[in-house]
Amino acid sequence: MTTSSQVKGAALPWSGLLALSATAFIAVLTELLPAGLLPSMAPALGVSESRVGFLVTGYAAASFLAAIPLTAALRGLPRRPVLNGALIGLAVSDALVALSSSYALSFAARLLAGAMGGTLWAMLAAYAARMVPAGLRGRAIAIVLAGITLALALGVPAGTALAGAVGWRAAFAALAGCAVALVGWVRWRVPAFPGEPPHARVPFLKAAARPGIRPVLSVTLFLLLGHQVMYTYLAPFARHAGFGGGRTGLLLAVFGAATVAGIWVTGVLVDRRPRATLLTALALFAAVLLVLGRYAGTPAVLVGSVALWGMAFGGAPTLIQTALVNASGPADAEVATSLQTTVYNTGVAAGSLAGGLALDRLGAAALPWTALPLVSAALVVVALGRRHAFPGSRPGVGRDRPSGQPSSSVVTPKTRCRA
Repeated sequence: MTTSSQVKGAALPWSGLLALSATAFIAVLTELLPAGLLPSMAPALGVSESRVGFLVTGYAAASFLAAIPLTAALRGLPRRPVLNGALIGLAVSDALVALSSSYALSFAARLLAGAMGGTLWAMLAAYAARMVPAGLRGRAIAIVLAGITLALALGVPAGTALAGAVGWRAAFAALAGCAVALVGWVRWRVPAFPGEPPHARVPFLKAAARPGIRPVLSVTLFLLLGHQVMYTYLAPFARHAGFGGGRTGLLLAVFGAATVAGIWVTGVLVDRRPRATLLTALALFAAVLLVLGRYAGTPAVLVGSVALWGMAFGGAPTLIQTALVNASGPADAEVATSLQTTVYNTGVAAGSLAGGLALDRLGAAALPWTALPLVSAALVVVALGRRHAFPGSRPGVGRDRPSGQPSSSVVTPKTRCRA
């Protein structure tokens, strides 16, 4: 059992957590970089820009399909070699894309990257949770997931700018080199944890049936659905609100900067008031959608609303993943997060589809009203999930595994536990 005095006296293993955060950064950048390079990649591969866009779709589809089976297949292996193996897979994929003049080979490389990405997303939050005492779990996960925010806010624009200066092939080659360098950093600073022995492995369906898991997955789905309805079609909505003329980039920059602020605030509050912080973030997002639905025609209102939306959304993944790890226990967190990876990608795809249908049939003005019921549903699930999924008390202190399971596997930076 982890006590409050142990939490206060513990220090975060910053170097190891930053290595995991850099891994998240590289994975997101690998996933999204082709979207910013469509005009330059299309002629080189001899295909249309839309088919280059499928390189992003292929990555997401492979991640969706691979997360659960690969996590199940690899549960018994030592965790650090699995982590480094996924990084090497990303490096190989990026190197193949950098060298390839064949669309088929590039697409196959992207499928490999997606499978490796699905493996990583199932591991990162769980790995961070095992590196710290339970009372620091939320902050550790916030540090790791900050890599996602930084990749969206800074990495993708910087990668696109680098490709414009030195060519898209050099940009992918640089990504491959960064992934290889990360292997050394992970080997040096991230602790080695054993795999899970066969007798200790909880079946996926049994893990999913634990109290708290399904509500957290439901919140993940509803939030991503609502977010993608708006985010995917921000450009046409901005034009509808009279903020067109190429100024969508400004809104995206405002959103990205606000997500950084949101994850910082979340890192401060996640281990003390996780339930209240998540309820506030979802309520703020819902309020923003109401404002966008009624008053988006004023530029200042639009920009301010996007900033508040970014701040609310920026911290939500950390809060939700922390709740998921607390509900599953660190020992089975990889199982739970692999399920969440599948749900997350489902939300991204279905939200984009729902937003597109609303845009085509009802116009851009309908987008906030389409997203609002979805975000409201996430808010309701959190409000009702006080007992298991989103408890009011600070999670984790003395509660490293679900009730009824031994608590002897609490991990500090100097101890090990089962995977």
